[in-house]
Amino acid sequence: MPSVVLANDHGAVDLAVIFADYLKKIGYEVNHLGVKTNDSVDYPDMAKAACDEYKKGGYEFGILLCGTGIGISISANKIDGIRCALPQNSYAAAMARRHNNANFIAFGGRINYSEDPVEMLDAFIEAAFEGDRHQRRVDKIMALEQSC
Repeated sequence: MPSVVLANDHGAVDLAVIFADYLKKIGYEVNHLGVKTNDSVDYPDMAKAACDEYKKGGYEFGILLCGTGIGISISANKIDGIRCALPQNSYAAAMARRHNNANFIAFGGRINYSEDPVEMLDAFIEAAFEGDRHQRRVDKIMALEQSC
């Protein structure tokens, strides 16, 4: 059974439940590290917990959620080896996997998306990395972690 790690702060509790339930329904094991109440937590801590867990291995990808998705995705992208996308629609979600080999996807629990976030997540799940010239670009992205 494929596994996914999911973490959220207090700004995305409802969306985290929707995603966890959906993923279980389609056959994923979900390691939900996020909060289940509206008590305030800091999104950088949630990003670090999920990324550290992901890096242990055994996960297909990770999902991060905060109020906008912005703070938690920025936090995740500071962690060595993580490529977290913050898509605005299904096309962007799919392209994050196809061209950038994103291993995390982020959403905002307080964002009114023009598309159902579950459909956006599906687009991400169904896409596969295309490699070839995109691998060269991903390698350059990852080299940036070492250059600064």
